[in-house]
Parts: sequence; structure tokens; C-alpha cells
Amino acid sequence: MSQLENANIEFKREYSTDIRKEVVAFANSNGGTIYIGVDDSGASVDLGDDIDQILLQAVNMVHNAIKPDVSMFAKCATAIRDGKNIIIIEVMRGTNRPYYIADKGLKPSGVYVRSGSASIPASSDAIRAMIKETDGDRFERGRSLNQELTFNASREEFEKRNLALTDTQLRTLGMINEDGLYTNLALLLSEQCQHTTKVAIFQGNTKSVFKDRREFGGSLLKQLVSVYDYIDNFNKTYATVEGLLRIDKRDYPEVAIREALLNAMVHREYSFSGSTLISIFDNRIEMVTLGGLIPGLSLEAIKIGASQSRNEHLASIFYRLRLIEAYGTGIGKIIESYSGQLVQPEFIATDGAFSVVLPNLNEHNTKGQSDELPANAQKVLTHMRDHGDVSRKDVEKLLDIKQTASGNLLRELEKANMIEQFGNSKNIMYRLKN
Repeated sequence: MSQLENANIEFKREYSTDIRKEVVAFANSNGGTIYIGVDDSGASVDLGDDIDQILLQAVNMVHNAIKPDVSMFAKCATAIRDGKNIIIIEVMRGTNRPYYIADKGLKPSGVYVRSGSASIPASSDAIRAMIKETDGDRFERGRSLNQELTFNASREEFEKRNLALTDTQLRTLGMINEDGLYTNLALLLSEQCQHTTKVAIFQGNTKSVFKDRREFGGSLLKQLVSVYDYIDNFNKTYATVEGLLRIDKRDYPEVAIREALLNAMVHREYSFSGSTLISIFDNRIEMVTLGGLIPGLSLEAIKIGASQSRNEHLASIFYRLRLIEAYGTGIGKIIESYSGQLVQPEFIATDGAFSVVLPNLNEHNTKGQSDELPANAQKVLTHMRDHGDVSRKDVEKLLDIKQTASGNLLRELEKANMIEQFGNSKNIMYRLKN
């Protein structure tokens, strides 16, 4: 027989534990055949009386030394080649890739692929691609490349709520899969989480001058607490006096910061490696998360409470920890926290990102202006939410006011970025601004 080694054929003069590398490579690639008892030149070497013992070693290796279970894709048998006793291991391409050497782990030193006639370590990118192909597009369900994870911060948060985070719970929550491997969900809640949150404090209302900046890493639960506390330090209180009463108002409603931060943590696309970005200016806070809206879900839909979580298991854990509610109320709570205010939060969705802009409620107070939205303006906005677009004449009729007053009111709402004008000069209409 004049065969030579190639992408689908591997010769081994004798059995050694190194053969597991070839089995892994074939299972991760396009399959192949390993001949034990054949030297590099293709000449057969009789394995002698030990062939049955060698066959048993090969079978045990396939069953025990490779993860996930590859035995259904690898067949070990004795054969006669050129009149000599050899062992043949036939390996098919597996369906649960990437396969890896159990004691090496799910990393390049344990994952091999076939390249020509050689078995080589797979790159981290190649491993991720195989995981995505096998486990699907849901990042949190995929197998974590790092299997050496710790959960000290997460256990502390669970214990604060009298909840346990045992191995059984890790499986129930989706942090350990059916093969006993940590998932990416576990990675997100571990100290080894590679996704971070970056917070920058700017002087004024542009990004020209930094006043301070911090990057928060580790478990998402630790990031949530640390980032909120950091932002809270910059959420100043402005005091006014009405009669004998002193009234304190913070720059930003605490509930708005909390819900925007939770939204950023739960709904971002973690298959992207970039950080969540939070920028604090004198007049606003901007939070930008990667991923944009889930296909089929519009910005208008989420404003009225529609919700579809990108990370269902992560959302479930946040719900169990009583950090979020089961239904999509976060955006609604942000909008409600600005109810009756002249300035309103803004939500911006693009193909790859989602941004929440929270205006500083005290910016107007420091200039001697009022934040409270006039009753007439509130009535117009409520009417528009319930009935749609309006004309100036509609406002005159609704409020029983004159042309000049209605025009002034509509201009003020335009300046406040709450409504916008459309149509031609003969038929000008106004609609709520997204």
C-alpha cells in the first residue's frame, strides 16, 4: 500500500498518548484515519502480541481523554495491512465541536485542527468560531474559553439576598452546561470577566477636557454596584427654598441612573469585546452599549414596554436577585422619572449600539429657570401621546387659547426637544420626538 500522510491520514509507528491530539484534530476538521503500526514512510510495522492491549488503550483514550464525548464519531479496530497486525482509528467530523484534550482544557493547547498532514493548535478565534457554530449565536449559552473561573463577588451578592450559588445552582442558572463546562454566562459573572465598563467625567458639555476617568472590571454584579456608586458621587444635589421649605433635587433621578445602568448590563451584546461607555457632562449623562436593538424590536415598541432580552439567562439571574422586574419596565421607569420636567431622556438606537441620554434636571435651576413643565404643555403632550400629531389650531381648540399663545407654546416644546415640526408651510403639523 503506497499511501502517504495527508489532511485525512496520519501514521503512528506505535501507540502513545499523543495520538489523542490527532483524534481531536480530525474530529474538529473533516475527519480522517489514524494507522497505529505504520511508520512515516508508510511501511507497516507489526504490533505483535500486545495488539489487544493497545486496542484497549486506544478505546479508553477515545472515551476518557477527550471532551466532549467523541466516542460516537471514532471507531477503533484491529486490521491486517501488508500482512501485519495494525490498529485503525477512523474519526468522523464531530457535531459538538470544538473537541479538546480533557487535561489541557478548552484553549489552544488543548484544541487541535488539521492543517495539511499536521495537527496544529487552533487559534482562539478558530475556537470561538467553532463554539458559535455549535452553540448558536446566543453568547451566554456558549462554552467559555476560560474554564478556571471564580465567583466570589457573585456569591456575595447572592448571599445578601439569602440565596445560594452552589454547583447545583450554577447548572440550574445555565452557568454550567450539560457537559459540566462553564458557559459564557458564568464568565460574565466571574472575576475573570473580560468585559468592562468605562466611565469618563468631562468638563463642560463636550469631550474636550477630562476631569476623571475609571474602568471597572470583574463580575458584572460587582461592576453594577461599583459603577452606580461612582456615578452617584457626581450626582449633585441642588437646593431651593419655597416659603419655609427647603427642597433638595438631585441632578439626575436615582431611578433613571439605576434603570439605564441595568439596561446597559443586561441587554448589551457580549460577543463584542468593546466596553460599555458612560460619559458624564455638566448637562447630561450618556450611556452607550454595544449591540443595538434586537431585530424586529423598534424603539417605539420598547418605549411602550415591549421587551425581548438578548441575554435571557442573565436577565433571569438579575430578576432572581430582585434587580430587575420580569417585564420590560426599565425604559418606562426612566421616562416616568422625568415626568413633568421640561427636559426629557433621549433614546438612540443604531445598527450596532444603543444609547440612553439623561439630561441634568438642575441645569435650568442654576440659570434661574424652572424645570417644571407648564400645565398647558403637559396637556398638549398627553393629548399627542393619546391621539397623535396635532396642528396649531388643534392646540388652540384643546387649550382654548389664541393663535399667538399656541404658537409660543409649541415653539417652547420644540426648543425643549420634545416635539418636532413637519409638513409644508400651508399644513404645518407637530409630532412627539423620539
